[in-house]
Amino acid sequence: MLLIREAVLDDVDVLCELYTKHLTATPPEEAPDKAAWTALLGMLIADGDYHLLVGEADGRVVSSVTLIVIRNLTHNLRPYALIENVVTHADYRHKGYASALMGRAGEIAQNAGCYKIMLMTGSKQESTLQFYERCGFSRHEKTAFLKRL
Repeated sequence: MLLIREAVLDDVDVLCELYTKHLTATPPEEAPDKAAWTALLGMLIADGDYHLLVGEADGRVVSSVTLIVIRNLTHNLRPYALIENVVTHADYRHKGYASALMGRAGEIAQNAGCYKIMLMTGSKQESTLQFYERCGFSRHEKTAFLKRL
């Protein structure tokens, strides 16, 4: 069974592991700066528009999704949301955990009055694209552009 909750400061170590070892194909070689991670995590937790969701299974955090609610001057001042950093520990994939977190993120966005949720993925794997489609996202409505800085 999966327990979904907002992240807390005590999650910093497992989030470091999830993000640096399971989110990217090329993990960083240097160790994460735990003090910097803890300070930033504290700020993000305090931000009411930033939702760092975690999923616990077997007594440990195994999956995470970030949802950010962004205030907006269009659509009758309704906000929109952005999803980033969808990640599940490699040993816990294909169990529906990320789908459950995506569903909870959608509920948060809806309760915040958002008119849409956006996400981008760097993955070209058809299975990943189909996962997002099963979560209710369309790859055909908008064109995304990215400028690296």
